[in-house]
Amino acid sequence: MNPISPLLERLLKLPTPATRNLLVQRDLRVPMPDGVELLADRWAPRTGGERLPTALLRSPYGRNGVFGTLLARPLAERGFQVLIQSTRGGFGSGGVFDPLRQEREDGLATLDWLVRQPWSGDAIVLVGASYLGYVQWAVADRLPPQVKAMIPQVTESGLTLEFLREDGLSLETPFGWGVQVAVQERRFALFRQRAQAKKLEQALNTRPLAQADVVAIGHRSDYIQDVLTRPEHHPGWAAADHRHRVADVTVPVSSVAGWYDIFLPGQLRDFRTLQEAGRRPRLTVGPWTHAGRPDLLAGTGQTLRETLEFGLAHARGEEPPERAPVRLFVMGEEAWRDFASWPPEGYAPQRFHLQGGGALAPEPPGESAPARYRYDPADPTPAAGGVRMAPDAGRVDNAKLEARADVLTYTTAVLGDDVEVIGDVSAEIWFRSGLRFADVFVRLCDVGPDGRSVNVCDGLTSLRDADQLAAVPVRLWPTAHRFRRGHRIRVQVSSGAFPRYARNPGTGEPHATAVTLRAADQEVHHDPAHASAIVLPVRDFRQ
Repeated sequence: MNPISPLLERLLKLPTPATRNLLVQRDLRVPMPDGVELLADRWAPRTGGERLPTALLRSPYGRNGVFGTLLARPLAERGFQVLIQSTRGGFGSGGVFDPLRQEREDGLATLDWLVRQPWSGDAIVLVGASYLGYVQWAVADRLPPQVKAMIPQVTESGLTLEFLREDGLSLETPFGWGVQVAVQERRFALFRQRAQAKKLEQALNTRPLAQADVVAIGHRSDYIQDVLTRPEHHPGWAAADHRHRVADVTVPVSSVAGWYDIFLPGQLRDFRTLQEAGRRPRLTVGPWTHAGRPDLLAGTGQTLRETLEFGLAHARGEEPPERAPVRLFVMGEEAWRDFASWPPEGYAPQRFHLQGGGALAPEPPGESAPARYRYDPADPTPAAGGVRMAPDAGRVDNAKLEARADVLTYTTAVLGDDVEVIGDVSAEIWFRSGLRFADVFVRLCDVGPDGRSVNVCDGLTSLRDADQLAAVPVRLWPTAHRFRRGHRIRVQVSSGAFPRYARNPGTGEPHATAVTLRAADQEVHHDPAHASAIVLPVRDFRQ
Protein backbone atom coordinates (compact mmCIF):
# COMPACT_ATOMS: atom_id res chain seq x y z
CA MET A 1 0.00 0.00 0.00
CA ASN A 2 1.28 3.44 -0.88
CA PRO A 3 1.62 5.43 2.39
CA ILE A 4 0.27 8.60 0.72
CA SER A 5 -3.10 6.99 0.05
CA PRO A 6 -4.62 7.11 3.57
CA LEU A 7 -3.21 10.61 4.08
CA LEU A 8 -4.96 11.85 0.92
CA GLU A 9 -8.16 10.16 2.03
CA ARG A 10 -8.17 12.33 5.17
CA LEU A 11 -6.92 15.56 3.58
CA LEU A 12 -9.32 15.42 0.62
CA LYS A 13 -12.25 14.00 2.61
CA LEU A 14 -12.69 11.06 0.26
CA PRO A 15 -14.71 7.88 0.73
CA THR A 16 -12.97 4.63 1.61
CA PRO A 17 -11.25 3.18 -1.47
CA ALA A 18 -12.23 -0.10 -3.13
CA THR A 19 -8.52 -0.94 -3.46
CA ARG A 20 -5.12 0.59 -2.77
CA ASN A 21 -3.26 -1.87 -5.00
CA LEU A 22 -2.72 -0.10 -8.31
CA LEU A 23 -0.98 -0.78 -11.61
CA VAL A 24 0.59 2.09 -13.58
CA GLN A 25 1.42 1.63 -17.27
CA ARG A 26 3.85 4.36 -18.33
CA ASP A 27 4.44 6.06 -21.67
CA LEU A 28 1.59 4.67 -23.73
CA ARG A 29 1.91 6.14 -27.24
CA VAL A 30 -1.15 7.90 -28.62
CA PRO A 31 -0.86 8.68 -32.37
CA MET A 32 -2.15 11.98 -33.76
CA PRO A 33 -3.34 12.42 -37.38
CA ASP A 34 -0.12 14.28 -38.33
CA GLY A 35 2.09 11.41 -37.14
CA VAL A 36 3.08 12.98 -33.80
CA GLU A 37 2.78 10.68 -30.78
CA LEU A 38 1.61 11.91 -27.37
CA LEU A 39 2.56 9.99 -24.22
CA ALA A 40 0.06 8.88 -21.59
CA ASP A 41 0.06 6.90 -18.33
CA ARG A 42 -2.73 4.52 -17.36
CA TRP A 43 -3.58 4.02 -13.70
CA ALA A 44 -5.88 1.13 -12.77
CA PRO A 45 -6.55 -1.40 -10.02
CA ARG A 46 -4.02 -4.22 -10.31
CA THR A 47 -6.88 -6.69 -10.61
CA GLY A 48 -10.22 -5.99 -12.25
CA GLY A 49 -9.15 -2.67 -13.79
CA GLU A 50 -10.04 -3.43 -17.39
CA ARG A 51 -13.39 -2.16 -18.64
CA LEU A 52 -13.86 0.17 -15.69
CA PRO A 53 -14.98 3.73 -16.56
CA THR A 54 -12.01 5.84 -17.65
CA ALA A 55 -11.27 9.29 -16.23
CA LEU A 56 -9.36 11.19 -18.92
CA LEU A 57 -6.99 14.03 -18.02
CA ARG A 58 -4.93 15.91 -20.63
CA SER A 59 -2.21 18.04 -19.08
CA PRO A 60 0.58 20.40 -20.20
CA TYR A 61 2.27 19.99 -16.79
CA GLY A 62 3.44 16.38 -16.95
CA ARG A 63 1.97 13.12 -15.70
CA ASN A 64 3.73 12.67 -12.36
CA GLY A 65 3.80 14.62 -9.13
CA VAL A 66 0.59 16.36 -8.17
CA PHE A 67 -1.40 14.96 -11.10
CA GLY A 68 -0.54 11.36 -10.38
CA THR A 69 -0.71 11.72 -6.61
CA LEU A 70 -3.70 14.02 -6.11
CA LEU A 71 -5.84 13.02 -9.09
CA ALA A 72 -5.00 9.66 -10.66
CA ARG A 73 -4.39 7.66 -7.51
CA PRO A 74 -7.58 8.65 -5.61
CA LEU A 75 -9.77 8.00 -8.65
CA ALA A 76 -8.10 4.71 -9.57
CA GLU A 77 -8.63 3.51 -6.00
CA ARG A 78 -12.35 4.31 -6.15
CA GLY A 79 -13.91 2.87 -9.29
CA PHE A 80 -12.09 4.42 -12.25
CA GLN A 81 -9.17 3.65 -14.42
CA VAL A 82 -7.35 6.89 -15.23
CA LEU A 83 -5.53 8.01 -18.34
CA ILE A 84 -3.23 11.04 -17.95
CA GLN A 85 -1.82 12.35 -21.20
CA SER A 86 0.89 14.97 -21.72
CA THR A 87 -0.29 17.47 -24.31
CA ARG A 88 1.71 18.10 -27.45
CA GLY A 89 5.30 19.28 -27.07
CA GLY A 90 5.81 18.59 -23.37
CA PHE A 91 7.07 15.89 -21.00
CA GLY A 92 7.92 13.38 -23.71
CA SER A 93 5.03 14.01 -26.07
CA GLY A 94 6.05 14.82 -29.63
CA GLY A 95 5.51 18.04 -31.56
CA VAL A 96 5.80 21.64 -30.43
CA PHE A 97 3.65 23.12 -27.68
CA ASP A 98 1.50 25.91 -29.10
CA PRO A 99 -0.67 26.86 -26.11
CA LEU A 100 -4.45 26.64 -26.55
CA ARG A 101 -4.52 26.22 -30.31
CA GLN A 102 -3.87 22.47 -30.67
CA GLU A 103 -6.23 21.00 -28.13
CA ARG A 104 -9.30 20.37 -30.28
CA GLU A 105 -7.61 18.20 -32.91
CA ASP A 106 -5.37 16.42 -30.40
CA GLY A 107 -8.23 15.94 -27.94
CA LEU A 108 -10.55 14.43 -30.54
CA ALA A 109 -7.79 12.11 -31.76
CA THR A 110 -7.07 11.02 -28.19
CA LEU A 111 -10.73 10.15 -27.59
CA ASP A 112 -10.83 8.21 -30.86
CA TRP A 113 -7.76 6.23 -29.74
CA LEU A 114 -9.09 5.67 -26.24
CA VAL A 115 -12.41 4.12 -27.23
CA ARG A 116 -10.52 1.57 -29.39
CA GLN A 117 -8.27 0.26 -26.61
CA PRO A 118 -9.03 -3.30 -25.47
CA TRP A 119 -8.94 -2.27 -21.80
CA SER A 120 -11.25 0.71 -22.31
CA GLY A 121 -14.75 0.34 -20.99
CA ASP A 122 -17.87 1.85 -22.47
CA ALA A 123 -17.76 4.99 -20.28
CA ILE A 124 -15.40 7.98 -20.17
CA VAL A 125 -15.51 11.01 -17.87
CA LEU A 126 -13.50 14.15 -18.66
CA VAL A 127 -11.84 15.60 -15.56
CA GLY A 128 -9.45 18.38 -14.65
CA ALA A 129 -8.73 21.93 -13.52
CA SER A 130 -7.54 25.04 -15.34
CA TYR A 131 -5.87 24.02 -18.64
CA LEU A 132 -7.04 20.44 -17.97
CA GLY A 133 -10.59 21.78 -17.87
CA TYR A 134 -10.16 23.98 -20.93
CA VAL A 135 -9.19 20.99 -23.07
CA GLN A 136 -12.57 19.46 -22.17
CA TRP A 137 -14.41 22.44 -23.70
CA ALA A 138 -12.22 22.20 -26.81
CA VAL A 139 -13.88 18.89 -27.77
CA ALA A 140 -17.16 19.16 -25.89
CA ASP A 141 -19.45 19.52 -28.92
CA ARG A 142 -18.07 16.42 -30.70
CA LEU A 143 -17.83 13.84 -27.95
CA PRO A 144 -18.15 10.12 -28.75
CA PRO A 145 -21.09 8.36 -27.06
CA GLN A 146 -18.72 6.75 -24.56
CA VAL A 147 -18.20 10.12 -22.84
CA LYS A 148 -20.81 10.32 -20.09
CA ALA A 149 -19.90 13.49 -18.13
CA MET A 150 -17.53 16.46 -17.80
CA ILE A 151 -16.08 17.84 -14.55
CA PRO A 152 -14.28 21.13 -15.38
CA GLN A 153 -12.70 22.93 -12.40
CA VAL A 154 -11.57 26.60 -12.22
CA THR A 155 -11.60 26.93 -15.99
CA GLU A 156 -13.64 28.18 -18.93
CA SER A 157 -14.13 27.70 -22.66
CA GLY A 158 -12.27 30.88 -23.70
CA LEU A 159 -9.17 30.45 -21.56
CA THR A 160 -6.81 33.50 -21.58
CA LEU A 161 -9.23 35.67 -23.60
CA GLU A 162 -10.84 37.36 -20.56
CA PHE A 163 -7.38 38.64 -19.65
CA LEU A 164 -6.85 40.28 -23.03
CA ARG A 165 -9.79 42.70 -23.07
CA GLU A 166 -9.04 45.87 -25.00
CA ASP A 167 -10.52 47.83 -22.09
CA GLY A 168 -8.29 46.16 -19.51
CA LEU A 169 -5.19 43.98 -20.02
CA SER A 170 -4.83 41.56 -17.12
CA LEU A 171 -1.09 41.14 -17.46
CA GLU A 172 0.23 39.07 -14.59
CA THR A 173 -1.66 35.81 -15.09
CA PRO A 174 -1.12 35.09 -18.80
CA PHE A 175 2.46 36.41 -18.70
CA GLY A 176 3.29 34.41 -15.58
CA TRP A 177 1.72 31.28 -17.04
CA GLY A 178 3.71 31.71 -20.23
CA VAL A 179 6.88 31.84 -18.14
CA GLN A 180 5.82 28.83 -16.09
CA VAL A 181 5.32 26.51 -19.05
CA ALA A 182 8.50 27.78 -20.70
CA VAL A 183 10.75 26.80 -17.77
CA GLN A 184 8.94 23.90 -16.10
CA GLU A 185 11.05 21.17 -17.75
CA ARG A 186 14.42 22.77 -17.06
CA ARG A 187 16.79 20.92 -14.70
CA PHE A 188 16.10 21.64 -11.04
CA ALA A 189 13.13 23.87 -11.98
CA LEU A 190 11.39 22.93 -8.73
CA PHE A 191 14.34 24.19 -6.68
CA ARG A 192 14.69 27.42 -8.64
CA GLN A 193 11.18 28.72 -8.04
CA ARG A 194 12.28 31.57 -5.74
CA ALA A 195 14.87 32.79 -8.22
CA GLN A 196 12.36 32.43 -11.05
CA ALA A 197 9.81 34.48 -9.09
CA LYS A 198 12.35 37.31 -8.81
CA LYS A 199 12.97 37.13 -12.55
CA LEU A 200 9.23 37.30 -13.15
CA GLU A 201 8.91 40.40 -10.98
CA GLN A 202 11.80 42.03 -12.84
CA ALA A 203 10.23 41.10 -16.17
CA LEU A 204 6.83 42.60 -15.33
CA ASN A 205 8.59 45.88 -14.53
CA THR A 206 10.58 45.85 -17.79
CA ARG A 207 10.08 48.60 -20.35
CA PRO A 208 9.20 47.96 -23.06
CA LEU A 209 7.20 44.85 -22.16
CA ALA A 210 8.07 43.34 -25.54
CA GLN A 211 11.46 42.49 -24.00
CA ALA A 212 10.05 41.05 -20.78
CA ASP A 213 9.93 37.44 -21.98
CA VAL A 214 13.69 37.47 -22.57
CA VAL A 215 14.22 38.83 -19.06
CA ALA A 216 12.06 36.11 -17.53
CA ILE A 217 13.05 33.04 -19.53
CA GLY A 218 16.09 34.00 -21.58
CA HIS A 219 14.46 33.86 -25.01
CA ARG A 220 11.41 35.01 -26.95
CA SER A 221 8.04 33.36 -26.34
CA ASP A 222 5.48 33.43 -29.16
CA TYR A 223 2.67 32.98 -26.63
CA ILE A 224 3.81 35.91 -24.46
CA GLN A 225 4.28 38.10 -27.54
CA ASP A 226 0.71 37.25 -28.57
CA VAL A 227 -0.55 38.16 -25.09
CA LEU A 228 1.12 41.57 -25.37
CA THR A 229 0.08 42.38 -28.93
CA ARG A 230 -3.15 40.53 -29.71
CA PRO A 231 -6.33 41.59 -27.87
CA GLU A 232 -9.24 39.26 -27.19
CA HIS A 233 -10.91 39.44 -30.62
CA HIS A 234 -7.74 39.23 -32.73
CA PRO A 235 -8.07 36.50 -35.42
CA GLY A 236 -4.96 34.84 -34.04
CA TRP A 237 -6.95 33.63 -31.03
CA ALA A 238 -9.77 32.07 -33.09
CA ALA A 239 -8.47 28.52 -32.69
CA ALA A 240 -8.26 29.00 -28.92
CA ASP A 241 -11.84 30.22 -28.49
CA HIS A 242 -14.36 27.46 -27.75
CA ARG A 243 -17.10 29.61 -26.25
CA HIS A 244 -19.38 28.93 -29.21
CA ARG A 245 -19.28 25.17 -28.51
CA VAL A 246 -20.81 25.28 -25.04
CA ALA A 247 -24.47 25.45 -26.07
CA ASP A 248 -24.06 22.25 -28.12
CA VAL A 249 -22.76 20.16 -25.20
CA THR A 250 -25.22 17.40 -24.37
CA VAL A 251 -23.40 15.37 -21.68
CA PRO A 252 -23.97 16.26 -18.01
CA VAL A 253 -21.55 18.93 -16.75
CA SER A 254 -20.62 19.68 -13.14
CA SER A 255 -18.42 22.77 -12.77
CA VAL A 256 -16.30 23.61 -9.71
CA ALA A 257 -15.31 27.28 -9.37
CA GLY A 258 -13.86 29.77 -6.87
CA TRP A 259 -14.90 33.32 -5.91
CA TYR A 260 -11.28 34.50 -6.26
CA ASP A 261 -10.48 32.35 -9.28
CA ILE A 262 -9.00 33.96 -12.38
CA PHE A 263 -11.55 32.26 -14.68
CA LEU A 264 -14.74 32.81 -12.65
CA PRO A 265 -16.67 35.16 -15.00
CA GLY A 266 -16.14 32.85 -17.97
CA GLN A 267 -17.00 29.75 -15.95
CA LEU A 268 -20.27 31.31 -14.82
CA ARG A 269 -20.96 32.36 -18.43
CA ASP A 270 -20.48 28.75 -19.57
CA PHE A 271 -22.84 27.54 -16.84
CA ARG A 272 -25.52 30.03 -17.84
CA THR A 273 -25.13 29.06 -21.50
CA LEU A 274 -25.83 25.44 -20.58
CA GLN A 275 -28.82 26.45 -18.47
CA GLU A 276 -30.26 28.60 -21.24
CA ALA A 277 -29.77 25.73 -23.72
CA GLY A 278 -32.03 23.58 -21.58
CA ARG A 279 -29.30 21.38 -20.07
CA ARG A 280 -29.13 20.47 -16.39
CA PRO A 281 -25.61 21.48 -15.34
CA ARG A 282 -24.35 21.63 -11.77
CA LEU A 283 -22.25 24.41 -10.29
CA THR A 284 -20.23 24.58 -7.08
CA VAL A 285 -18.44 27.81 -6.12
CA GLY A 286 -16.19 27.91 -3.05
CA PRO A 287 -14.14 30.70 -1.43
CA TRP A 288 -11.09 29.58 -3.39
CA THR A 289 -8.32 31.17 -5.43
CA HIS A 290 -6.89 29.51 -8.52
CA ALA A 291 -3.79 27.87 -7.11
CA GLY A 292 -3.26 28.84 -3.47
CA ARG A 293 -1.92 25.93 -1.46
CA PRO A 294 -4.84 25.55 0.98
CA ASP A 295 -7.27 26.11 -1.90
CA LEU A 296 -5.51 23.51 -4.04
CA LEU A 297 -6.41 20.80 -1.55
CA ALA A 298 -9.93 22.11 -0.90
CA GLY A 299 -10.77 22.59 -4.58
CA THR A 300 -9.16 19.32 -5.63
CA GLY A 301 -11.05 17.47 -2.92
CA GLN A 302 -14.32 18.99 -4.11
CA THR A 303 -13.57 18.03 -7.72
CA LEU A 304 -12.64 14.46 -6.79
CA ARG A 305 -15.79 14.04 -4.72
CA GLU A 306 -17.84 15.48 -7.59
CA THR A 307 -16.12 13.10 -10.04
CA LEU A 308 -16.96 10.15 -7.80
CA GLU A 309 -20.50 11.23 -6.97
CA PHE A 310 -21.61 12.84 -10.23
CA GLY A 311 -19.23 11.47 -12.86
CA LEU A 312 -19.07 7.85 -11.73
CA ALA A 313 -22.85 7.69 -11.37
CA HIS A 314 -23.36 8.87 -14.96
CA ALA A 315 -20.60 6.52 -16.14
CA ARG A 316 -22.56 3.63 -14.64
CA GLY A 317 -25.84 4.80 -16.15
CA GLU A 318 -27.21 5.90 -12.79
CA GLU A 319 -28.58 9.19 -11.50
CA PRO A 320 -26.29 10.97 -9.03
CA PRO A 321 -27.65 11.84 -5.60
CA GLU A 322 -30.20 14.63 -5.77
CA ARG A 323 -28.73 18.09 -5.22
CA ALA A 324 -29.66 21.66 -6.05
CA PRO A 325 -28.18 22.81 -9.39
CA VAL A 326 -26.14 25.57 -7.71
CA ARG A 327 -24.21 25.29 -4.46
CA LEU A 328 -22.45 28.46 -3.28
CA PHE A 329 -20.20 29.25 -0.35
CA VAL A 330 -21.57 32.54 0.98
CA MET A 331 -18.64 34.46 2.37
CA GLY A 332 -19.25 36.52 5.47
CA GLU A 333 -21.82 33.95 6.53
CA GLU A 334 -19.07 31.34 5.91
CA ALA A 335 -21.63 28.70 4.97
CA TRP A 336 -22.70 26.63 1.95
CA ARG A 337 -26.13 27.35 0.47
CA ASP A 338 -28.15 25.82 -2.37
CA PHE A 339 -29.89 27.70 -5.19
CA ALA A 340 -31.84 26.82 -8.31
CA SER A 341 -29.87 28.93 -10.79
CA TRP A 342 -27.08 31.44 -11.39
CA PRO A 343 -27.58 34.23 -10.74
CA PRO A 344 -30.16 33.26 -8.11
CA GLU A 345 -33.58 34.85 -8.02
CA GLY A 346 -34.56 37.25 -5.25
CA TYR A 347 -31.57 39.58 -5.47
CA ALA A 348 -32.38 43.02 -6.83
CA PRO A 349 -29.76 45.56 -7.99
CA GLN A 350 -29.28 48.31 -5.41
CA ARG A 351 -27.12 51.38 -5.93
CA PHE A 352 -24.81 52.47 -3.14
CA HIS A 353 -23.73 56.01 -4.01
CA LEU A 354 -20.32 57.53 -3.41
CA GLN A 355 -20.71 60.65 -1.26
CA GLY A 356 -18.58 63.66 -0.43
CA GLY A 357 -16.30 63.12 2.55
CA GLY A 358 -15.78 59.43 1.78
CA ALA A 359 -19.26 58.21 2.68
CA LEU A 360 -21.20 55.46 0.88
CA ALA A 361 -24.99 55.26 1.09
CA PRO A 362 -28.11 54.13 -0.83
CA GLU A 363 -29.29 57.75 -0.99
CA PRO A 364 -28.24 59.90 -3.99
CA PRO A 365 -25.30 62.20 -3.25
CA GLY A 366 -25.63 65.83 -2.32
CA GLU A 367 -23.53 68.64 -3.67
CA SER A 368 -19.83 67.99 -3.19
CA ALA A 369 -16.54 68.73 -4.85
CA PRO A 370 -14.88 65.89 -6.75
CA ALA A 371 -12.26 63.82 -4.95
CA ARG A 372 -8.81 63.98 -6.47
CA TYR A 373 -5.69 61.86 -6.45
CA ARG A 374 -2.53 61.56 -8.51
CA TYR A 375 -1.69 58.31 -10.29
CA ASP A 376 1.95 57.74 -11.21
CA PRO A 377 2.68 54.65 -13.34
CA ALA A 378 6.31 54.85 -12.17
CA ASP A 379 4.96 53.98 -8.70
CA PRO A 380 1.79 52.12 -9.73
CA THR A 381 -1.00 51.33 -7.30
CA PRO A 382 -0.19 47.73 -6.35
CA ALA A 383 -2.37 44.65 -6.49
CA ALA A 384 -3.20 43.34 -3.02
CA GLY A 385 -4.78 39.91 -2.78
CA GLY A 386 -7.77 39.26 -4.98
CA VAL A 387 -7.91 37.43 -8.27
CA ARG A 388 -4.30 36.38 -8.82
CA MET A 389 -2.00 33.38 -8.98
CA ALA A 390 0.30 35.06 -6.44
CA PRO A 391 0.92 33.76 -2.89
CA ASP A 392 -1.21 36.56 -1.38
CA ALA A 393 -4.24 35.93 -3.61
CA GLY A 394 -7.76 35.94 -2.20
CA ARG A 395 -8.97 37.70 0.94
CA VAL A 396 -6.36 39.99 2.54
CA ASP A 397 -6.12 42.98 4.86
CA ASN A 398 -6.35 46.12 2.70
CA ALA A 399 -4.97 48.55 5.31
CA LYS A 400 -1.67 49.17 3.54
CA LEU A 401 -3.35 49.64 0.17
CA GLU A 402 -6.00 52.01 1.54
CA ALA A 403 -3.32 54.14 3.22
CA ARG A 404 -1.90 55.13 -0.18
CA ALA A 405 -2.63 58.62 -1.47
CA ASP A 406 -3.69 57.20 -4.86
CA VAL A 407 -6.56 55.12 -3.40
CA LEU A 408 -9.93 56.68 -2.52
CA THR A 409 -12.27 54.95 -0.08
CA TYR A 410 -16.02 55.34 0.47
CA THR A 411 -17.61 53.60 3.45
CA THR A 412 -21.15 53.11 4.74
CA ALA A 413 -22.26 53.71 8.28
CA VAL A 414 -22.29 50.66 10.53
CA LEU A 415 -24.92 48.26 9.18
CA GLY A 416 -27.99 47.77 11.36
CA ASP A 417 -29.00 44.64 9.40
CA ASP A 418 -27.21 42.02 7.36
CA VAL A 419 -26.78 42.89 3.68
CA GLU A 420 -26.49 39.79 1.50
CA VAL A 421 -25.01 40.25 -1.99
CA ILE A 422 -25.14 37.39 -4.50
CA GLY A 423 -24.71 37.81 -8.23
CA ASP A 424 -23.00 40.12 -10.70
CA VAL A 425 -21.46 43.30 -9.28
CA SER A 426 -20.83 46.47 -11.27
CA ALA A 427 -19.99 50.13 -10.75
CA GLU A 428 -20.57 53.43 -12.54
CA ILE A 429 -17.90 55.98 -11.70
CA TRP A 430 -18.02 59.57 -12.96
CA PHE A 431 -14.36 60.09 -13.74
CA ARG A 432 -12.00 62.51 -15.45
CA SER A 433 -8.23 62.40 -15.88
CA GLY A 434 -5.65 65.01 -16.72
CA LEU A 435 -4.57 62.67 -19.53
CA ARG A 436 -6.54 61.09 -22.34
CA PHE A 437 -5.52 57.56 -21.31
CA ALA A 438 -6.26 56.24 -17.81
CA ASP A 439 -7.73 53.30 -15.86
CA VAL A 440 -10.48 53.08 -13.26
CA PHE A 441 -10.15 50.27 -10.70
CA VAL A 442 -13.00 49.59 -8.25
CA ARG A 443 -12.88 47.21 -5.29
CA LEU A 444 -15.64 46.16 -2.88
CA CYS A 445 -14.55 45.47 0.72
CA ASP A 446 -16.08 44.27 3.98
CA VAL A 447 -14.95 46.33 6.99
CA GLY A 448 -15.30 44.48 10.28
CA PRO A 449 -15.99 45.96 13.72
CA ASP A 450 -12.22 45.98 14.31
CA GLY A 451 -11.71 48.23 11.27
CA ARG A 452 -10.06 45.52 9.16
CA SER A 453 -10.96 45.97 5.48
CA VAL A 454 -11.10 42.70 3.49
CA ASN A 455 -11.56 42.61 -0.28
CA VAL A 456 -14.65 40.89 -1.68
CA CYS A 457 -14.40 41.52 -5.44
CA ASP A 458 -13.04 44.07 -7.92
CA GLY A 459 -12.56 45.04 -11.57
CA LEU A 460 -10.89 47.52 -13.92
CA THR A 461 -11.78 49.50 -17.06
CA SER A 462 -9.25 51.20 -19.36
CA LEU A 463 -10.26 54.48 -21.05
CA ARG A 464 -9.19 56.19 -24.27
CA ASP A 465 -11.00 59.48 -23.68
CA ALA A 466 -10.35 59.82 -19.98
CA ASP A 467 -9.86 63.59 -20.18
CA GLN A 468 -13.61 63.96 -20.81
CA LEU A 469 -15.86 63.70 -17.75
CA ALA A 470 -17.99 60.58 -18.24
CA ALA A 471 -19.69 57.75 -16.37
CA VAL A 472 -17.27 54.81 -16.56
CA PRO A 473 -18.81 51.31 -16.33
CA VAL A 474 -16.69 48.85 -14.35
CA ARG A 475 -17.53 45.15 -14.22
CA LEU A 476 -16.41 43.58 -10.95
CA TRP A 477 -16.04 39.87 -10.27
CA PRO A 478 -19.29 38.10 -9.31
CA THR A 479 -19.61 37.20 -5.65
CA ALA A 480 -21.68 35.74 -2.83
CA HIS A 481 -21.05 37.66 0.37
CA ARG A 482 -23.03 38.59 3.46
CA PHE A 483 -22.04 41.88 5.10
CA ARG A 484 -22.93 41.25 8.72
CA ARG A 485 -24.74 43.58 11.04
CA GLY A 486 -22.11 45.72 12.76
CA HIS A 487 -19.87 45.66 9.67
CA ARG A 488 -19.52 48.36 7.00
CA ILE A 489 -19.42 48.22 3.20
CA ARG A 490 -16.48 49.96 1.55
CA VAL A 491 -15.65 50.87 -2.04
CA GLN A 492 -12.14 51.68 -3.21
CA VAL A 493 -11.48 53.70 -6.36
CA SER A 494 -8.01 53.96 -7.86
CA SER A 495 -6.30 53.75 -11.24
CA GLY A 496 -4.59 50.39 -11.19
CA ALA A 497 -3.69 47.11 -9.52
CA PHE A 498 -0.20 46.28 -10.77
CA PRO A 499 0.96 43.74 -11.86
CA ARG A 500 -2.41 41.99 -11.97
CA TYR A 501 -3.39 44.59 -14.57
CA ALA A 502 -0.83 46.19 -16.86
CA ARG A 503 -0.08 49.72 -15.67
CA ASN A 504 -1.48 52.43 -17.89
CA PRO A 505 1.49 54.51 -19.12
CA GLY A 506 -0.80 57.48 -19.79
CA THR A 507 0.54 57.96 -23.31
CA GLY A 508 -1.72 55.71 -25.38
CA GLU A 509 1.24 53.68 -26.59
CA PRO A 510 0.68 49.92 -27.04
CA HIS A 511 1.52 47.90 -23.94
CA ALA A 512 4.26 45.98 -25.76
CA THR A 513 6.21 49.05 -26.87
CA ALA A 514 5.40 51.71 -24.26
CA VAL A 515 8.49 53.22 -22.63
CA THR A 516 7.43 56.65 -21.41
CA LEU A 517 5.36 56.85 -18.20
CA ARG A 518 3.22 59.94 -17.52
CA ALA A 519 1.60 60.73 -14.18
CA ALA A 520 -1.94 62.11 -14.14
CA ASP A 521 -4.28 63.95 -11.80
CA GLN A 522 -7.56 62.05 -11.53
CA GLU A 523 -11.03 63.18 -10.44
CA VAL A 524 -13.96 61.12 -9.11
CA HIS A 525 -17.26 63.04 -9.11
CA HIS A 526 -20.16 62.38 -6.75
CA ASP A 527 -22.86 65.03 -6.88
CA PRO A 528 -26.53 65.06 -8.00
CA ALA A 529 -25.57 65.40 -11.67
CA HIS A 530 -22.76 62.82 -11.45
CA ALA A 531 -24.00 60.09 -9.10
CA SER A 532 -21.14 57.58 -8.95
CA ALA A 533 -22.26 54.26 -7.48
CA ILE A 534 -21.55 50.59 -7.02
CA VAL A 535 -24.47 48.33 -7.96
CA LEU A 536 -24.96 45.34 -5.69
CA PRO A 537 -27.47 42.48 -6.13
CA VAL A 538 -29.05 42.60 -2.66
CA ARG A 539 -31.50 40.37 -0.83
CA ASP A 540 -33.90 42.23 1.46
CA PHE A 541 -34.23 40.22 4.69
CA ARG A 542 -37.08 42.41 5.94
CA GLN A 543 -39.52 41.37 3.21
